[in-house]
Amino acid sequence: MAFKVELSNNSVIKNSFESISKIVDEITLTADSEGMHLRALDRSHITFITLDLDKTLFDEYECDVPEKMAIDCNDFNTILKKCKNDDILKLSVDESSILIIFDGDARRKFKLPFIDMEYDNPTPPNIVLPCKITIPSTLLKNYIDDMGFFSDKLDFLIDENYFKVKTSGQKGDAETEYLHGENILEVVKSGYSIPKLQEIMKAHKFSEQCNIYLGNDMPLKINFTLVTGDGNLEYLLAPRLEEG
Repeated sequence: MAFKVELSNNSVIKNSFESISKIVDEITLTADSEGMHLRALDRSHITFITLDLDKTLFDEYECDVPEKMAIDCNDFNTILKKCKNDDILKLSVDESSILIIFDGDARRKFKLPFIDMEYDNPTPPNIVLPCKITIPSTLLKNYIDDMGFFSDKLDFLIDENYFKVKTSGQKGDAETEYLHGENILEVVKSGYSIPKLQEIMKAHKFSEQCNIYLGNDMPLKINFTLVTGDGNLEYLLAPRLEEG
């Protein structure tokens, strides 16, 4: 068998696809001698996703030849939700399907057929963003959810002291300040869609901290990295610019 993996820390994959499945319908998972990878762009070309899971993350990892697994992302996520926290997650492939096994109190096996993808894996754009801060992932999720009560758009602002989240709508205004403690040399600000951010922050359990990269009216990069360094989930979100 060319590809076979086992993972006891199944929450890493479950937390990833809780978010990814909200953004893209179809994906191509790739596997090689180094690990598993995903590159995906939503149909509206607003959110780009990068996922890299190093082979060292897995309890067992075999990949004799590179594999491409084109699957329905929502169906894959629905199956992953059935995995209990203490189950061992096992993935393998046959000629036409990805095989998903949960080994725990019982052994449950699912077979998800491959699909015909409309496009190949996209290449991430090369964008340099001037400011970077680190913030607790749950805190960022809460800030975004707070803003969602007032509007469907918010502004992120970073200055030398604070990371600020602001919004204004018919119901009122809201603003949050977070003392970031980074060496920031310029002030940057950009606006984004709150629903799109909420889709991304479904992944907040992937890691306790996340990195935010920001520029003036530029795409936003949110990066989640496992403390062990063998898992990385990253989103690039297009700005929502004011008309006129």
